[in-house]
Amino acid sequence: MSTENLDISRRKLLGTVGAAGATGLALGAAGGAAAYAAGSRTGGTALASVGSTAVPFRGTHQAGILQPLQARGHLVAFDLAPGAGRKEAVALMRRWSAAAERLMAGEPTGPGDTGVALDAGPSSLTVTFGFGASFFDRTGLVARRPAELDPLPAFSSDQLDAGRSNGDLWVQIGADDALVAFHALRAVQKEAGAAARVRWQMNGFNRSPGATAVPMTARNLMGQVDGSRNPKPSEPDFQERVFVAAGGDQPWMTGGSYAVVRRIRMLLDDWEKLPLERQERVIGRRKSDGAPLTGGGETSALDLDRAGPDGKPVVPADAHARISAPEQNGGAAMLRRPFSFHDGIGSDGTPDAGLLFIAWQADPRRGFVPVQRKLDRGDALAPFIRHEASGLFAVPGGPGAGEYVGQRLLEA
Repeated sequence: MSTENLDISRRKLLGTVGAAGATGLALGAAGGAAAYAAGSRTGGTALASVGSTAVPFRGTHQAGILQPLQARGHLVAFDLAPGAGRKEAVALMRRWSAAAERLMAGEPTGPGDTGVALDAGPSSLTVTFGFGASFFDRTGLVARRPAELDPLPAFSSDQLDAGRSNGDLWVQIGADDALVAFHALRAVQKEAGAAARVRWQMNGFNRSPGATAVPMTARNLMGQVDGSRNPKPSEPDFQERVFVAAGGDQPWMTGGSYAVVRRIRMLLDDWEKLPLERQERVIGRRKSDGAPLTGGGETSALDLDRAGPDGKPVVPADAHARISAPEQNGGAAMLRRPFSFHDGIGSDGTPDAGLLFIAWQADPRRGFVPVQRKLDRGDALAPFIRHEASGLFAVPGGPGAGEYVGQRLLEA
């Protein structure tokens, strides 16, 4: 194929790449998708927009933080195997990074690839890696453990399962195709080899791209629009709220972020018994469009001082939206990027379903912790949810050319 024709093919493929989701961020890396289509499909036939979209593996930040929500997700935590230390961790992160880069470009991992994602493109796949507090003990790097990784405090709503919490290493996988996501999960597990063992694993989902007429903020399993008050990249303090700035105590975390991960069970049978008006008062927003009870649209500010004819606040004092609002928490904010989950129905008919809560912030002591403490003291939503698992992970910045994820920590 001539250079001119190749350029035309690339432009055609770029035209199929879908618009960004609710965050309004471009999905980027069309070059990876174009290379996949040209090299892997007979006659260079372009993939559909969902399959063709690729996300860069390398950059200032790791992928899987700023990208729009994907349709399918897997969260998995590993513990280093007995006897494994820093040397084994270096080799593991090299393997994982190499595999993730190939997978995110829509390429097989190598001769031993399972073929599960054969015929599919990258499908917005992201693979994100983080380190738990215990990782630093296991690798002799305690002096480089950030203070931001101090254990989260206990909350009265916690009913945590230790076996499904924390971990030395954490991997977040997201994609817009279930087979592509599973393929990545299987590859990560296989590449762990004898160096690390799975501690826990969770599966999640979101609405598929194209399921709505226009991109919309996702709904959770309670039917509520979820994420309306997420900080926006256009806001002047977005970077400082979400990402670690240069010049900190741990230079290896520059460009990184801290992920709070919580498995939150929703008591859907109880919630669904509430009339619509009561549900909206618990949340403080209309269920139909996510707008505040004080009026406007989804992105309108909550008028927390507005009172109704009865003299009471229109947004109740214990409403979830009021208590968690940044203006009620000294400006504390997190970039929430969750997945829903459903792990079956119990013998009593109760669904094991809810939210895999993932919140990104530059410092959980100024983000998640103060907000959750306040929610813990009187959130109207509390009777309808249960926090069953928890983890906190340091997610370093994206790898540069020739680097693997975590290299600045492990080889500094």
